[in-house]
Amino acid sequence: MIELEQKHTALLHEAQRRGQHGVENMRLCFEVLALAAAIDRACAHRLAPHGLSEGKFVLLFLLHEKKDGLSPHELAARAGVTRATITGLLDGLEHGGLVARRPDAVDRRKLVISLTTAGEALALDLFNEHSRWIASLFKNFDGPSRNTLSGLLQRARLNVDADTATQQPL
Repeated sequence: MIELEQKHTALLHEAQRRGQHGVENMRLCFEVLALAAAIDRACAHRLAPHGLSEGKFVLLFLLHEKKDGLSPHELAARAGVTRATITGLLDGLEHGGLVARRPDAVDRRKLVISLTTAGEALALDLFNEHSRWIASLFKNFDGPSRNTLSGLLQRARLNVDADTATQQPL
């Protein structure tokens, strides 16, 4: 079994103490959360030597595809974050010499963000390395196993979506 976070272990013990049904299902949910947290920690550990968070990494590979650059607004939309978040991420990337801000050629009130030479090299190398690592997490899963896991996760997601649609806040 996957080791759970202390808070989840405490919730399970309390549910068992109270004799609640579905404790096994609760444990499975907490195992999925523990796996996701472990992957997030491993990702952060792998990106840290490059001075990157996952958010900064995402911006690097988004900009790598756009040689002419993107506006902060476009980056925010493509990365799925707020414009305020983009500002902080770009500040860090610019401080690290990985991106440059320049005025738009047509409208000088707008900014265009593009990779520097250093950012370009890091984006290419790191994207390839990171993609291989992510793929390796399920390397021992054959096609049918991946399909089964994907289907099971989808079933759980449908339960979350159905519950969210019908549930009032606690």
